[in-house]
Order: sequence, then C-alpha cells, then structure tokens
Amino acid sequence: MTGPLRAVRYLLALAVRTDPARLAVAGTLMLLGYLATPFIGVLLGQLTDAAIAGAAGTTTWLAVALAVLLVCELMMGHFAHLYHHELGERQESAIDRDLLDIAHGGAGLRHFDDPGFVDALTLLRQDVHQTRPALEAVLQLLGIGVQLTVTTIVLAFVDPWLALLPAAALPPVLLSRHAQDLVDRARRSQARRIRTTVHLMDLAASADAVKEIRLTGADEFLLARQDADWAATTSVLGRAHHAAAGLRALGQVIFGCAYGGTLLIVVQRAERGDASIGDVVLLVTLAVQVSTQVAGALGLLGTLQAAGHTVRRLDWLRRRAAVDSPPNAPTPTVPPMPTVPAPAAPASIMRRLVARRGTGPRTAVPASRPPGGGLPDRLVTGVRLLGVTVRYAENAAPALRDVTLTIPAGATVAVVGENGAGKSTLVKLLCGFYQPSAGRLLVDDVELTGAAAEQWRSRMSTLFQDFARLQLTLRENVGVGHLPSIGDDTAISVAISAAGAEAVTQRVPGGLDGLLGRDYGDGAELSGGQWQRLGLARAFMRPRPLLVALDEPAAALDARAEHALFQRFKRVARSAREEAGAVTLFVSHRLSTVREADLIIVLDHGRVVELGDHGQLMARDGLYAELFRLQARAYR
Repeated sequence: MTGPLRAVRYLLALAVRTDPARLAVAGTLMLLGYLATPFIGVLLGQLTDAAIAGAAGTTTWLAVALAVLLVCELMMGHFAHLYHHELGERQESAIDRDLLDIAHGGAGLRHFDDPGFVDALTLLRQDVHQTRPALEAVLQLLGIGVQLTVTTIVLAFVDPWLALLPAAALPPVLLSRHAQDLVDRARRSQARRIRTTVHLMDLAASADAVKEIRLTGADEFLLARQDADWAATTSVLGRAHHAAAGLRALGQVIFGCAYGGTLLIVVQRAERGDASIGDVVLLVTLAVQVSTQVAGALGLLGTLQAAGHTVRRLDWLRRRAAVDSPPNAPTPTVPPMPTVPAPAAPASIMRRLVARRGTGPRTAVPASRPPGGGLPDRLVTGVRLLGVTVRYAENAAPALRDVTLTIPAGATVAVVGENGAGKSTLVKLLCGFYQPSAGRLLVDDVELTGAAAEQWRSRMSTLFQDFARLQLTLRENVGVGHLPSIGDDTAISVAISAAGAEAVTQRVPGGLDGLLGRDYGDGAELSGGQWQRLGLARAFMRPRPLLVALDEPAAALDARAEHALFQRFKRVARSAREEAGAVTLFVSHRLSTVREADLIIVLDHGRVVELGDHGQLMARDGLYAELFRLQARAYR
C-alpha cells in the first residue's frame, strides 16, 4: 500500500500548498454526499417496517428524509467536482513547474545523459495529466473510507458477524495492487519504445522534418518503424493488462462469495423471527453499497497506485537532478598557478595578451573578489584544469581523460579535433554544465562547484550549434539573454544591431513586441540564418561576461557566412576581454577560422595532444598540421 499512501500524502500536501480553501470546500461537499449513502439504507429498512406496521405518519416523514438524502447523495458530488476540478488544474500547473525545476534546476546537464533519467522524465510527462483524476480519487477514497466505517457499525448492530463483510475487501485490494505493479513494470520496460514512437510522430507532424521526409521518400519507412514499435509495445502492455484483469476478477469473486454468505445469515435470522423484513432490506441495501464501495475503492486504488509510481518517479528525478555528478575521486593538491602547464602554451602568448590589454604586469590588474571566496569581477589568471576526467555515466568510457591545461585570462582559445574527440564535452565542462568525474576545475583559483559554478554561468555569453528558437515576441527572444534588461528597448536594439539582425526587426510586424514563429500564433516565419542571428543577439545581451563561447554554431553555414559570424563574435569578445579579462572559447571544424586564436587546444580521443598557436602547431607537424593541410587542399 506504499504507492497509494505515497500518492495520498503528496496530493493532499500539494493541494494544501496550492489552494487550501478549495480543498476544504471540495472535501466537505464530497463527505456530505458519501455520508448520505449508508443512512439511505438505514432509512429504507425503517421505512419498510413502518409501512408493514401501517404507521402512515412515520412512513411519510421517513420518505421525505429519504428523498433529502438521495438528493444530497446525487448533488454533493457534482458541486464538489466544480471545486476539485479547478484545484486539480492548479496542481497540474504546479507539477509542470516542478518538472521544469527538475530539468533545469540541477547544477549541470549530466542527468540528461542518464537513460534512466530520460525514461522516467518521459513517463512522468505522460502522467502529469492524471493529476486531476488522482486528486478526485483521493477525495473519493477518503469518502468511501467514511462510508465503510459507518456501514460496518450499522451491520454490527444487525449481527456482529456481518461486520466482517467489509474485511472481505482485503484480498481484492491486495490482488489489485499486484495487478497494477504488473502494468507499471510493463510500461517501464517499454519506455524507450514509447519515446521512439513519440519521436516518429513528432517528425511526421513537424513542418521542418516533413520536407526532407517527403523528398527522400522515407515516409513509408518511418511509418513502418512506428507501426513495428507500437505493435511491440501494445503487445507487451496488452499481456500485462490481461493478467492484471484476471487478478482483479479473482478478487471480485472472493468478495462475491462473502457477499452471498452475509445474505444467507440474515435470511436465516428472518426465518427464525430474529430479524425484521426491514433488517433484510437494510442488509441487502448495505451489502449492495459495500459491493459498490469496494469496487469503487479498487478502481481508485488502481488510480492511486499509478499516481504513487508517478510521485516516486518525481522524487527520484528530483534526487537524480540534484546529484549531478558521481563522487569525485581523490583530487590533487592545487599548486601555485604555473606560467605554462603541460602540454605548455608558449610564454609569448601571455606577453602578447598583457601587451594587448595594456595593463602592464599581471600583478597590476585589480581583482575585486567578492567576500566568501567567490569569483572576481574580472579574471586575473584564468581557467585551470588539473587532471580532469569526465564520464557521462559511471561505467562509460571517459569523454575527457586526465586533461591538465591553463587558459590564460583574456585569451582567445580554439578547440579542434576530429568527431568524438571531446570538443563539445570540454566546452560544456568549461561552461559549468558538468562537474569533473576526477580532477579539478578552477577559475582564478576558485573551484568551480556550487555557488561559484552558478556565478560563473551567470557571467557567460554563449552560442551553440543547437541554439534555441524561442517562438515568443522578438523582445522576449532576445531579452532572455539578460532578463534584467528585457524591458530595455535600447539594450535589445544594440544587441540586435551587433548581431547583424536589424532586418529581422523590420520583417516582424509589431517590431520588438511582434510574435516570432507559427507554432503558437500567427507570427513571423524566419529563416535558419535569421534565427541564428537572434541567438547571437541573445548572447550579446549579457554585460561583462567572463567567458564568451561558440560551440560550432556555424556547422551548417558556408565559409563566407561563418567568417561574418565570427567577425561579429570577435567584437563582443574583444570588448569582454578589455572590460573583464574574459576568455573567448570557440569550436569550429574550419581550421582557417581558428588560426587567429591565441591558443589552440587539439583533442584526440578525449586527451589534449597538442597546445599552442597556429604557427607553433604547424611547425610541430603533428595532428593539427595534418588536419589543416587536408582542409587547405579541399579549398584549392
């Protein structure tokens, strides 16, 4: 019974937190309706005896009282529904908010790489709409509990043995619980297939995907795949539901036998003269009510059992998102900041950066470090990785292996390597989305965990390959890059201009307050390049960033468009370097773009294999030089 009890506790606590007044009204109305039911049986028995005895006056007022109870039984549930339905909607919104907090409230993104987390999130998103019926089930089950208590007391007055009739509901309850467990295990086993079928249906309904699907003639293939997965899923779920139905039927048979036995007891008492005709009517009425109550309770317990699994998943997801990384292995003692880590960046890079900023010796750069050991307002030394290893799952192969390097403050850093080398993992790590599985990540000697990681993320300007297309107003699309400035027309216009997106403003009816996209309204439809420029404008909204990052946002662009994108990005990077000593980090497959970087990090199978600027790496004639020459030949 832990599942239903868990659901009852959670839903009642959520109702109290969401709208206690509606809960009180709905509960009171429903309780009045349920209390009327057993007393209808009592009045029917008394009415029968009064009618047989010829007591017209008593029969009349009993009939009136019976009519009042019948109206109360029929109407109270309807009025209660008006209140608990609205309360259920509010609870559904609260759970949606909890899901958003779980998905985005963790310290990083590691939980999204856990298939178990994704499976549980998928099932929970499907189950959110069951909040309203689950809350109604809680209130109804509490009402049935009161009904059964009153019914048991009344039956005991007729014959103490009859009080055992409600106890006959225990076997059906236990069998129903086992039946629900069978169904839920089947659903968990098919979670990945369900995700696949949902994905294929989304593709079929997506305006972006349908063009390619039709042109390639892949529609029949995708439909066949969807049919196969759905058939396999429904086969497993169908067997589980049939087995569950058999168990529930067995429970009903057990209760039916007990029901027949109680009728036999009262009929025999009536034959002996120990019970009146009214007692027989009372028993038949109450026994029918008990049967209805038990059947209703079984259905409600099934609903609450499923809701209990939902609550358990919600708790598990919350704990899993909070624990965003596996326990760290023993980490090395932090040595003083070395001028050159291994593999080393030439000291000339540091001298060029100092000269470019015109700040004189590094020790002369002021650092306003906030109290409590937080990050400074301006980077002084930079970012260090000490023996860092990153695994996406506990037993998975490392995506980064024993990485030790220093990224100086103010440096422009390019990350290159072949597919699967660990480039995106390194960027996500430096963005604070992951914690090292081993080793340490420090920014100006502050370890990037907890509050420091949150503070670090609040000081970033980023644009990723899979940038968001926010189908909101133009103001909101850009303004979410720095929420305090979302109402500042000047700041938003400056960011749009810096991103070269002025044409978007002219195209959108309503200007900054015009809607973008067609999925949720009659908004302006934009090209992929225009959406990208808005993503860049969003990145430009953040003032005084400490990290400016591009993770292959130009993978689908031609060389000219990519060059224009990087030129715009270099302007914000130059400003951030001068204002806050910011590090500029970018990933690109086109090595002609990265040659201007102060420092180039070359990754291979998760390891840093080369480090230096373009000239030094070409002179070393290693992996970078090989990749560069291969690309250069392709452009001849």
